[in-house]
Amino acid sequence: MDRISERLGQCYTGVVHDVMRAMGLRDFTLPAELRPLFPEQRLAGPAFTIDGRVDPRADAHQTLLEWTGLLSKAKPGHIWVSQPNDRVVAHMGELSAETLKNKGVRGCIADGYVRDVDFLIEMDFQTWSRGYTPRDIVGYWLPRAVDVDIKIGDVIIAPGDYMLGDRDGVIRVPKAIVEDVLDKAEAAIATENKVRTAILSGVDPQEAYLKFGKF
Repeated sequence: MDRISERLGQCYTGVVHDVMRAMGLRDFTLPAELRPLFPEQRLAGPAFTIDGRVDPRADAHQTLLEWTGLLSKAKPGHIWVSQPNDRVVAHMGELSAETLKNKGVRGCIADGYVRDVDFLIEMDFQTWSRGYTPRDIVGYWLPRAVDVDIKIGDVIIAPGDYMLGDRDGVIRVPKAIVEDVLDKAEAAIATENKVRTAILSGVDPQEAYLKFGKF
């Protein structure tokens, strides 16, 4: 794991969100409807982005050929982040997840549905999605591009931007400022620990806020 992903994985979305909001940033929180298979597991790393399109007339062989080619391009140490532009078929499944995990891909964020959920759970492959369906992409969906800017909800995600997901949701941290965000988030966590200690010792919450500037 790269050092930035490791540091980001030690943070949590709430504090990183607050830091980025204080920096004047907007539109970096993915839709709340996206939910993880493993709420207790944080997912952190750079994005390998996928953009796709629906084509109900696509040849079955062509869809599978292009899908497997897409899997071949996935980058180790990254998170598969997909904007399929579809809410009908599944955009991750057992064999695909096995392939990605074997390549060192850290997890999946798909703005759509996935399938083979029991298998994904069994292999411990963290997968964020909007829900589940048994229907697959065959003869229906094709990838359009990889490593391009995609948009999920109001969030534009560029290739290599960092993603952080935990039980609260997923946020995007622009790669150009990720280290600055991390420095500020780590400092904020240290301050929160002081506030927590003060509260537990009986300090009035407003007094604690005024003393530490955070709550």
